[in-house]
Amino acid sequence: MSKKKTILDFQRMKEEGEKVAWITAYDFPTASFAEQAGIDMILVGDSLGMVVKGYDGTIPVTMEDCISHCQDVRRGAPNTFCIGDMPFMSYQTSTEEAVANAGRFLKEADMDAIKLEGGRRVCDQIEAITDAGIVVFGHIGLTPQSSGQMGGFKAQGLHVDSARELIKDALAVEEAGCEALLVEAIPPEVTEFITEKLDIPVYSIGAGLPCDGQLLICGDMLGMFEAFTPKFVKKYANIAEVQTKAFEEYVEDVKSEKFPTDDHVYHIQDSEEEFNKLFEEFN
Repeated sequence: MSKKKTILDFQRMKEEGEKVAWITAYDFPTASFAEQAGIDMILVGDSLGMVVKGYDGTIPVTMEDCISHCQDVRRGAPNTFCIGDMPFMSYQTSTEEAVANAGRFLKEADMDAIKLEGGRRVCDQIEAITDAGIVVFGHIGLTPQSSGQMGGFKAQGLHVDSARELIKDALAVEEAGCEALLVEAIPPEVTEFITEKLDIPVYSIGAGLPCDGQLLICGDMLGMFEAFTPKFVKKYANIAEVQTKAFEEYVEDVKSEKFPTDDHVYHIQDSEEEFNKLFEEFN
C-alpha cells in the first residue's frame, strides 16, 4: 500500500508537471475501490445531495450529512488524501462558525483538508481556517451552492468581464491562504492562465486540460444516472444500465421460480424423519 500523499506532494506534483487524478466518493465501497485503483485524492462533496440523497441540488445538505459520509469514506480509504466539502451555510455566517465547522471535518471524520466555495467574498473565512492550521481548497467558477445567483448551473468566464472576476478571485483566495484551487466549468484558456499565474495547484472539473489535475463526480463517470450527464463528463462505465438489467433479471427469476435453486439454499443436517416429527409437534 502506497503512503498517503500530503499537500506537499501535490505542490511537488505541480512543480514537476505530474497530473493529479481525484474523484468524489460518499461511501465505504466506492472509497475502497478508488484507493485500490490509485486515486490521488477523494473529495467527499456536497454533491452527495444529488448523488446519494436525490435532492435537486446541494443546498439541503447538512454538516451532519457531510461528516457521516466523510467517516464512511475514511474507513474505505485510510491511505488516501481526503477532503471534506463544507455545505451551504456552514461557513458563510461568520468566521468563528467557519472555523468550528471546518475543524469538525478533521476531529470527527479524519479528513486531511476542507473545501469551500467562493472567491473574494470568503477570503476572511479562508484566512481564519488556515490560521487554525487546516488545509483549505478553494472553489471558483460554477459554484453550485450559489448557482441561484448565476441563473442555474451555467459555465462561467466565457466573456472578458467575467473572466477578469474569476482571475481576481483566484488571486485573492491564494493570498488568503488556500493551498489548492478547484475551477469548475470555465474555458480552458482561463484555466491555463490561472494555473500559470498561481503558485498553488489548480485543478479542473469541466475546465479543460491545461491545469494540475482533474476531478470528476463518481456518479457521473460511472454512469449511475440516465437523466442528465454534464458536457464535461467522460463516462467510464454505465452502472445504471448494468444495475437495471440485473434487477430486471432478478424480478423475472423470482416470478418464474428460477431463483433460488438448490445451490442457493441450506440443507438439513438431521434426518428427514426427525424433521417430520418436529413438524408434527406443531400440527
